[in-house]
Amino acid sequence: MKKILSLLALSLVLVACDKPMSPKVAFQNTDLSGLDGARDFALTDHNGKARTLADFKGKVVLMFFGYTQCPDVCPTTMAEMSTVLKELGPQADQVQVLFVTVDPERDTQALLAQYVPGFDPRFLGLYGDAAATARVAKDFKVFAAKVEGRTPGSYTVDHTAGSYVFDRSGKLRLFVRHGHGPAPIVHDVKLLLSA
Repeated sequence: MKKILSLLALSLVLVACDKPMSPKVAFQNTDLSGLDGARDFALTDHNGKARTLADFKGKVVLMFFGYTQCPDVCPTTMAEMSTVLKELGPQADQVQVLFVTVDPERDTQALLAQYVPGFDPRFLGLYGDAAATARVAKDFKVFAAKVEGRTPGSYTVDHTAGSYVFDRSGKLRLFVRHGHGPAPIVHDVKLLLSA
């Protein structure tokens, strides 16, 4: 009986060895697959429509936190995302770029509607009141702090300078660090689109 059980166990091991292991995806940005958190949001887009992550199911979502009066990181990131879509060609229709404001005090719906589509008409600006913005920032572990200026309205906002990438099923997959150019983003989005 022992011999039969040993042979059976050995045959199961050999059958398992016959199956190829699925290769690990070689992302060029920081792989966040399997991490908990940053699962959803409840914000309003610059057209006045309530939005959650589920609205974009079936698309790869690139999500960046910034503000319209940001002097450097935000416009360069948005321009970079525009280049990403251009380089994706027809596949760009399967991607959604979201700009989430960390400055709800100044970034009104009208201002977002003017600023965000200026980089690409397919981009959406998202906003919420101070409480909703704080909730989303906390869930996504985004740092945002107001830095007073010379006048009450001339403040800046220090904030996390990176983007989050979700796959077609709405799962968080990547963190894109600022300043590495569009090529690694294009590479990783193509991997997610082909999965």
